Amino acid sequence: MTESSDSNPRTTTRRSALRYGAAGAAAIGAASAGAAAMGAGTTLPALAAPGAGRPLTQDPFTLGVASGEPDAGSVVLWTRLAPRPLAEDGFGGMPRRNVEVLWELATDERFAVVVRRGRVTTGPDAGFAVHVEAAGLQPGWEYFYRFRVGQYVSPTGRTRTAPALGTLGSALAMSFASCSQFEHGYFTAYRHLAADEPDLVLHLGDYLYEYPANTYVSPDGNVRDHVGPEMESLAEYRQRYAQYRADADLRAAHAVAPWLVVMDDHEVDNNWAGDVYEKPEYPQPDFIQRRANAFKAYYENMPLRTRSKPDGSAMRLYRAVSWGSLATFHMLDTRQYRDDQACDDGWKVCEDAKDPARTITGDEQEAWLLDNFRSSTARWDVLGQQVFFARRNSASGANSMDAWDGYRGSQERISEGWVAASVRNPVVLTGDVHTHWASELKANYADPDSDVIGTELVTTSIASGGNGADSDPSEDPDLQRNPHIKFRNAQRGYVRTRITPDAMDVDFRVLDKVTEPNGKVSTRASFRIHDRKPGLDPMAG
Repeated sequence: MTESSDSNPRTTTRRSALRYGAAGAAAIGAASAGAAAMGAGTTLPALAAPGAGRPLTQDPFTLGVASGEPDAGSVVLWTRLAPRPLAEDGFGGMPRRNVEVLWELATDERFAVVVRRGRVTTGPDAGFAVHVEAAGLQPGWEYFYRFRVGQYVSPTGRTRTAPALGTLGSALAMSFASCSQFEHGYFTAYRHLAADEPDLVLHLGDYLYEYPANTYVSPDGNVRDHVGPEMESLAEYRQRYAQYRADADLRAAHAVAPWLVVMDDHEVDNNWAGDVYEKPEYPQPDFIQRRANAFKAYYENMPLRTRSKPDGSAMRLYRAVSWGSLATFHMLDTRQYRDDQACDDGWKVCEDAKDPARTITGDEQEAWLLDNFRSSTARWDVLGQQVFFARRNSASGANSMDAWDGYRGSQERISEGWVAASVRNPVVLTGDVHTHWASELKANYADPDSDVIGTELVTTSIASGGNGADSDPSEDPDLQRNPHIKFRNAQRGYVRTRITPDAMDVDFRVLDKVTEPNGKVSTRASFRIHDRKPGLDPMAG
């Protein structure tokens, strides 16, 4: 391993990093062929044969690279080797033997100044995934990284560390996304998200979908097909992740910035809750093993730290990640510990939902989060989680039993907890519902004049549900019934934010269509959340 003590000013070459991430195989070829011409500092040392046996004869980096879980001194670097991503056995065409992988981290995309370098071994037990926790880094710094196996060099990824604790740092460009159903549309939203060059990306669940081809059909028709049956075995989950991760637009989004991830339901089984699968009338006697398979594949395919590595059918995904003193991201798990949905799930008028003993987080996670609120010194406390938090009534007065409305006790304890702790700026980020929403969280939803105590931003889907449609807010019955909800839009897209000590600026980004591969993006609405002033201030477009 080599290190440099040279000063390391932040570079401004993000467009180049994105080009590497999106170009995939072309970048690999350029990196291999151009290494000598680019200077000695850029040349990765040759590796011997990858483990026992013959060298690889096909590019293993078809799934790209990723990074995640940044703190002030370290970040996770990820790749997964798969020369044939769609292989039915889930091993991606890799030989059944361990493989040595070299990794490098540099302060520039030409790798003239390599600050960290190492070798790791992966193999069949890990699904040929690589997780490197690169440590000893400078806080608030931009880095570039890559991997090598034999003659093959990966695309280059861009990452960065968080500012040091106790410092606010510069403005944070953070985008968040959810719900990417491969069959329903192209992942153009990921491409546009990458082009925005964020510093950090949050993915709030439904990274992939479990169904076999043409089981879940978009209103606009499916534009491409899943491979394989409904995911249940480890091989099936691995194969489906490989299909999604081979998508060029998703690879670009992973390569441009570090990610923080949490799963929702479709990474396992639609609407699962704890040990309960979706439809009890259709028994799944092996559901706990299925959940274990899903968790293992999720870990293998996400840039997570070792502390999140699953133990059978249990996986610790809830965690707090600090971005200096500017923001703390409380990443929640609202699936693994929840009680089963009340009143047989769905949209219901349901007295059981009001039972204060019912929980969506489980007691331990709830206590952890409330403790975080009490000890927080962050300017912004951001909850990264999966399902609708604000109260939302339908025309019949029914509420969603799958969302926080189905767990009123949890909903009230968490919001009352941040009020009691005097959390300076609580903001809830949400996915799941395939629609953009912006809501002001209320002390008492039955009283429209009660205090605003927080803000919720909900991202629409990347592709799930097909193209979707715009709506006129003045004629939207959801907004009329729920005056604390200030915006709704059912097109596809993502949410882009800029966080400073004084404000969080929010852009709801939408695509005109996802059923064609080059949909155009625009900003449908923008809001500002002011420091110490929860709620939504509309901004002119």
